[in-house]
Amino acid sequence: MVPCSRYTTDSWKTPLKYTSKAIKLSSQFLLCTCIVQPAVCTRELCVFAFNTLGVMSGAAEDVATGAEVVDLLVAMCHAALESARKSIIFDPYPSVVDPHDPKSLAFNPKKRSYERLQRALDSITSIREITQGPYVEIKKQMDKLDPLAHPLLQWIISSNRSHIVKLPSSRQLKFMHTFHQFLLLSSPPAKEARFRTARKLHGSTFAFHGSHIENWHSILRNGLVNASYTKLQLHGAAYGKGIYLSPISSISFGYSGKSFRCRPTKSRFLQSRNLNCVALCEVITSKDLQKHGNIWVCPISDHVCTRFFFVYEDGQVGDANINTQDVRIQKEILRVIGGQST
Repeated sequence: MVPCSRYTTDSWKTPLKYTSKAIKLSSQFLLCTCIVQPAVCTRELCVFAFNTLGVMSGAAEDVATGAEVVDLLVAMCHAALESARKSIIFDPYPSVVDPHDPKSLAFNPKKRSYERLQRALDSITSIREITQGPYVEIKKQMDKLDPLAHPLLQWIISSNRSHIVKLPSSRQLKFMHTFHQFLLLSSPPAKEARFRTARKLHGSTFAFHGSHIENWHSILRNGLVNASYTKLQLHGAAYGKGIYLSPISSISFGYSGKSFRCRPTKSRFLQSRNLNCVALCEVITSKDLQKHGNIWVCPISDHVCTRFFFVYEDGQVGDANINTQDVRIQKEILRVIGGQST
C-alpha cells in the first residue's frame, strides 16, 4: 500500500509542468486527481476483481468533465475495430465482465468476437448526448440498446493508460489550425524518467509523428513503439529500423491519411468518423538520431515521447509548411508547455 497524495494544480494553465511533477511523484505516491483514472491489467482475475469491487463505477459518470477526450477514445476504438488489420492492431482487445453473469467475460481476448463487439460499440450513446442530460438516464438508454454498451464504454475509459487532456483555446498551438488539440503523454513514468536523464545529456527538440487513427487505440495503451520489421509495420522502412519522425508537418500528415488544406471548424466534438491525426513529439538529439533530410529515424524508443495530439476531420489538415526547427515555432511550443506569455 502506498500513501495517497492529493496533488492539486491548475492543470489547464500549465499542463505539461503539472504532468512533469506528477510523473516524479507517481513512483512513490498514488496520485488522486480528476485527470488520472485507475486502470487494470488484462489478467482475468484482475478484470473480475476490478468489476466486482466497482472501481470504475464512477469513471464513466465523469465524462461530462472530459467528454471530448472520451469522444476521441471511442473514435479511436471504432477506427481500430473497423480496420482490415484489426487482428493485429486492435490491441488490447476488451476484457469485459458479463453484467448478467459476473463469473464470465462477455468480451474475452482469448475468444474474440469482432461482430459482437461492433454491435456494442455502435450502441454507445454519443458522448455529446451524455453531457446534455443526467448520466443515469443516458446509461439506461444505453442498456436498452445493448447491455454491453455501458460496460464497454467503461473499459474504453479505464484501459487508457495515457495522460490525455483537451487543451482550451488559450493554450492551443494556433499554427496547427484545429480546435481538437490535446496534451498527450503516453509514456509510463519509468520511460519519462529515462527520457529526462537522456535530455540532460544530449538535449532535445520537437518533431511530428504521423500514424493512422486506427493505430492510436493501441498506442495510447501500449505506448509509441518501434514497429519497423514487425507485423505492426504499415509503411516501408527505407531508412532503417526505428520510430519515424519529421520536423516538417506535411511529411507526417502524409502518414496519417488523405489530407488537404482547409479552414478549421469550431465544433467542440468530433462530427465525423473520417479522422486524421498527428502527434507532436519531443525527441532526444543524441548521435543515435538519424537525420535523412526531413525524415528522422530514432532507433531508441525511450528517446521519443509524445507531447501533443492534433485531430482533423474529413481529411482536413493544418498548415503543410510547419517546420518545428523554425525559431518562431519553437518559441510557441515552449510557451504552451511552460505556461509563459508571448
